[in-house]
Amino acid sequence: MLYKFKSKATSDMIMLEPHGKHILKLIGKDPGVKGIIMPGEMMAAIDALHAAVEREELIIKAAKEAANTTTQANAPDDASAHVVDRPVTISLKQRVVPFVEMLRRAHAEDKEVVWGV
Repeated sequence: MLYKFKSKATSDMIMLEPHGKHILKLIGKDPGVKGIIMPGEMMAAIDALHAAVEREELIIKAAKEAANTTTQANAPDDASAHVVDRPVTISLKQRVVPFVEMLRRAHAEDKEVVWGV
């Protein structure tokens, strides 16, 4: 399933189901088939998304520090140790930026954001 977010203030935005559900849960909305975000709810939604991004960044930072500590402790003396590349993942911050922009523009024009209609 896809989530198609619409507003009279912006272009439509499409998200894959897992990402749309996650963002809706973060802002306290039921990730059902249909829904609406009213202009009066948008600033709180934006704040909730920023808080979630900050939490994720702290978790990532702590994980990197722990990995670096472990890697340094187990590193061989040889400087030519093999480094394994990790797959590139898209952070929550990257995912929410366009959605936050949609909410800001819709709020500025006092228009709701809907999905599933």
